[in-house]
Amino acid sequence: MVQAINGEPRLGASILRLFFHDCFVNGCDASILLDDSGSFVGEKNAVPNRNSVRVYEVIDTIKTKVEAACNGTVFCADILALAARDGVVLLGGPSWAVPLGRRDATTASESEANAQIPSPFSDLPTLTSIFAAKGLSARDLTVLSGGHTIGQAQCQFFRARIYNETNIDTNFAASRRAVCPASGGDTILSPLESLTPIRFDNNYYSELVARRGLLPSDQVLFDGGSQDPLVRTYSNSNAAFFADFSDAMVKMGNLGSLTGTAGEIRRNCRVVN
Repeated sequence: MVQAINGEPRLGASILRLFFHDCFVNGCDASILLDDSGSFVGEKNAVPNRNSVRVYEVIDTIKTKVEAACNGTVFCADILALAARDGVVLLGGPSWAVPLGRRDATTASESEANAQIPSPFSDLPTLTSIFAAKGLSARDLTVLSGGHTIGQAQCQFFRARIYNETNIDTNFAASRRAVCPASGGDTILSPLESLTPIRFDNNYYSELVARRGLLPSDQVLFDGGSQDPLVRTYSNSNAAFFADFSDAMVKMGNLGSLTGTAGEIRRNCRVVN
């Protein structure tokens, strides 16, 4: 598993996003990996996932190797959870014990993905409510958002912030305007955290304190609201961030997991058996 994602720093960020987006739609059941079929339209082309979530082929590679060694035994949902952990570790982040036994969904839903995955434009009350509906606290929201210490975002998702918002460092806004025009260039990428964009660390929070959060949904965590003290704590302590992030990833990884006779062990993560 580590071999499949090693050597390309951005793979770890992409797999972590893939895991997040899977878990927010009816639980961590690998539904996001399913291609569209005659019986359902899947999640890959939902607005939050289209041109954003990638690296499905990495999970395919891992699954192929696992099936060759241990046929019909390992769930795609567990592979995705383990790959997310390993991707974080490879980028210098913490490790955690991943509870196993998540069964694979036999269906997926584009409409549910559109409805349940948080928007990059959400304010703090909306984000808090979305996370609460999943059984996740405001603290979980703030620490899991730290996953944005790695990865990139498209210009269309931060244009309004760098051109219109006032709670932003002026030099940072100017630097982002240089790569994201006022119109056009929607898919131009910028790192979510520009200090150490391919290392998993607490600089995401340092950037928020400096008003250098890229997405609107990032900066709302430090904007005179309830999460400001926690953001400051994480900005000052990498150890505190790592410890809480590990705990929150285990908590999120247990969301809506299929157990017992529900679901199946997919032989190919893209299609139902």
